[in-house]
Amino acid sequence: MASKNRPRSNEPTIENRRARRDYFIEATLECGIRLTGTEIKSVRTGQVSLAEGYVRATETPPRLTLHGAHIAVYAPAGEHHQHQPVRVRTLLAHRREIRKLAAGTRARGNTLVPLKMYFVNGRAKLLIGLAHGKRKHDKRQDMAEREMKRDMQRAMSKRRAN
Repeated sequence: MASKNRPRSNEPTIENRRARRDYFIEATLECGIRLTGTEIKSVRTGQVSLAEGYVRATETPPRLTLHGAHIAVYAPAGEHHQHQPVRVRTLLAHRREIRKLAAGTRARGNTLVPLKMYFVNGRAKLLIGLAHGKRKHDKRQDMAEREMKRDMQRAMSKRRAN
C-alpha cells in the first residue's frame, strides 16, 4: 500500500525558467494556492504557464494574489463547469510573511514572481520569489559564466576519456 504523504510520480512540476533568467531572486516563499476543481485537474496534467504571471502583496488587508498565470481549461469537464484560464487567484500564506513580502516590494525595482508550481501531499503549492530585475550586462555576464562552465566540463570529460 502506498503512503499518502509520498508524492505521486505522475504529478508535474511547472517551472518559470524565464524568471531566473530575467531576475535576481533574493528570497523565496512556498505558499498554497486556492483553485477550483477544474483548475486543479488541469494543473495535475501540467497545463500551466507561469511565464507571464506576477504576484501582488497588499498589507491592508494582508493578501497575496497571483495575476496573469494561465491555467488551461480542462476539456473533459464540459463547457458548463469550466474556469477562466487567466484570472486573479488567491495565494495562502501567514500574515507576517505577507507583510514581509509587501515591505520588500516597496523598494524600487523589486517585484514578486512565481517560480515553480508543484504538489505537496496532494495540494498545489506555489514557490514565489522576491526579485529585482537584471540589466542587459548582467544577463550577458550570466551567459558568459554558463558558457565557461560548459567549456570546462567538456575539457574535463575529454581529459578523462584519454
